[in-house]
Amino acid sequence: MKLSESEENYIKSIYNLQEKTEKVNTNSLAAFLNTSAASITDMLKKLKSKKLLEYKKYYGFRLNEAGNKEALKIIRRHRLWEFFLVSKLEMEWEKVHDIAEELEHVSSLELINKLDIYLGKPKIDPHGDPIPDEKGRIIVLKQKPLKDLAVKQNAIVSSVGNQTTEMMEMLNHYGIAIGSQIKVLKAFDFDGSLQIKIARKPECIISGMAAQNIYVYDN
Repeated sequence: MKLSESEENYIKSIYNLQEKTEKVNTNSLAAFLNTSAASITDMLKKLKSKKLLEYKKYYGFRLNEAGNKEALKIIRRHRLWEFFLVSKLEMEWEKVHDIAEELEHVSSLELINKLDIYLGKPKIDPHGDPIPDEKGRIIVLKQKPLKDLAVKQNAIVSSVGNQTTEMMEMLNHYGIAIGSQIKVLKAFDFDGSLQIKIARKPECIISGMAAQNIYVYDN
């Protein structure tokens, strides 16, 4: 199925939203994409006409099976390109997301499958997110937000939720990376901030928002 870049962006955005909530509505998608509700409605009609969406006015919408398959193809391309940019071109992880946003629309199946083989069929991208395989299968990570980690408990950083340049720069500043050993030393009820210790790094304090967007495996 041939989709425009705009349609692909909408499909991926709906997929990401429905991962967090059972029902996605026009207002939540408009806020996520920073666009008008009218534009959202027009695109939803297009996606429904292509049989990618289950949509009921005033109720909400979700991708159907075909829509989910298309979303996973886009996500697969995006994360493989991120892996390539970091592992082969040695780009910093905070710089690759926006570039991968452009490259993900190169939809040649032969190219993507050859890229996957060239990279050694990686399972995880540089930000810790699972990469769907060629059949759309994706592993489920058993992780939790750092904010939910018990004080004095050891863990390993597994992924990053907010992957904006600003967030990634902050993680670099504190030496926090995928695979870093981390321990919460103290939790502050006032604002949800945490005092943490990264192996071989000085202790530091991060905000509650950052703690919500850093995911860990129990160690």
